[in-house]
Amino acid sequence: MPAELDRIDRALLTALQGDARLTIAELADLVSLTTSPCWRRVKQLEESGYITGYQAVLSPRAMGFGVTAFVSIMMESHTKQTALAFEQQLMAIPQIVACHNISGRYDFLLEVLAADLESFGEFTREVLQRLPGVKEIYSSFSYKAVKEGRSIPVS
Repeated sequence: MPAELDRIDRALLTALQGDARLTIAELADLVSLTTSPCWRRVKQLEESGYITGYQAVLSPRAMGFGVTAFVSIMMESHTKQTALAFEQQLMAIPQIVACHNISGRYDFLLEVLAADLESFGEFTREVLQRLPGVKEIYSSFSYKAVKEGRSIPVS
């Protein structure tokens, strides 16, 4: 944990990760500050890069996505140009909700949402296999999400 975060900063980050819709007045009450210093602290946390944005968390199932796949991609070539072309194109594909450049046998790990297995198969054939530099694709499917969300440890 960076030294510049004190107890109040950590409490603010924890509270906002739990519910980003909290008002400054509610946050101030939670951390025992008045609203003006609380607002300044939140602004400082944003400006210093600890808070990078706010968003609503949507339910994939409610949005019509019944399949979550983890797709390992092996690249044909490991040149910087190939990786950049691959990364640029996948950024524009909304069904790919996460991508990590990883170590090991495969080069990238994607989290992909699809309506069903048939649509995932079509997506793989029509989209993933056509990305630049793709040599091999290996897919695994989630039976259920055991732990969801992305809360960063604060304390």
